[in-house]
Amino acid sequence: MSRFGNYIKDTQAEMKHVNWPSREQTARFSSLVIAVSLATAAVLGIADFVFSRLLTLLFH
Repeated sequence: MSRFGNYIKDTQAEMKHVNWPSREQTARFSSLVIAVSLATAAVLGIADFVFSRLLTLLFH
């Protein structure tokens, strides 16, 4: 068998050992990632706005 064939065979064997999350866990974790991303975007947006205003006031 070729090296590529061994690789595919080994990969399939490893994939049988993977503990996949349930549909509910996937939805929960995806929601958490989206929420954290939105919160981070909001904090960075507010910081950008504040620093822009400060620089405008100081150097204009």
